[in-house]
Amino acid sequence: MLRALFASLFLALAAPAAAQEVLSPNPDIEATITGQFDAFRAEDAAGAWGFASPNIQNLFGTPDNFARMVEQGYPMVWMPGEVDFIDLQSFGGVLIQRVQVVDPSGTAHYLGYQMVETDDGWRINGVQLLPPPGVAA
Repeated sequence: MLRALFASLFLALAAPAAAQEVLSPNPDIEATITGQFDAFRAEDAAGAWGFASPNIQNLFGTPDNFARMVEQGYPMVWMPGEVDFIDLQSFGGVLIQRVQVVDPSGTAHYLGYQMVETDDGWRINGVQLLPPPGVAA
């Protein structure tokens, strides 16, 4: 249920039917996502919470609620193996960083991270599971 709520929030925030543009890599965005992965690996809920946008923080209320949702709904994010940044895309100004995460069992997962820039830097505003490259949605 939390995963569906998180995905619906992500979809609600995405720009409707906007033209896609592939952008140059953004090291600050990649550092934000990497920082959250590192916090999850360390089971540091408060640290991972710090990389979430104010919207996500308001939605889940506490670091523990947020961590529970990620652990239950996105286990490949909670305990990621290998992480590769695919590309950064803009959909009418909404920035989506596509990421491949290989979980501990060796299964590859493709995720879209919606990013927002705040006064405190880049923050994660939602994550959605994506179909693997070459598979129609």
